[in-house]
Amino acid sequence: MGKFVVRETATGVKFDLKAGNGEVIATSEVYTTEAACMKGIQSVKNNCVGEVEDQTVEGFEKVKHPKFEVYQDKAGEFRFRLKAKNGEIIATSEGYKSKASCMNGIESVKKNAPEAEPEKK
Repeated sequence: MGKFVVRETATGVKFDLKAGNGEVIATSEVYTTEAACMKGIQSVKNNCVGEVEDQTVEGFEKVKHPKFEVYQDKAGEFRFRLKAKNGEIIATSEGYKSKASCMNGIESVKKNAPEAEPEKK
């Protein structure tokens, strides 16, 4: 089962969503307080049911929030970001070499986030 690992950084608090195998599948922004970070975790749990908007396809269809946006970064790697109902980015992925791997990452968030519990590092 997945878990949210909460840790302090030099500028605040952030979380990583880890799959059962320990791999990081999504990361948050840096929050100013632990309470705000916990709200971010709850937001990921609530919004990970969103559809996928594949922005790598020409003329892609816009999807309502909440949603996962799939895109290619400047290095040509595939990434996703999870956006909440209000359009705020609440979690982002690492770069993937293939779109299929990126899509697997999204499926892993959908599978792991709802039951994942926060754990402090």
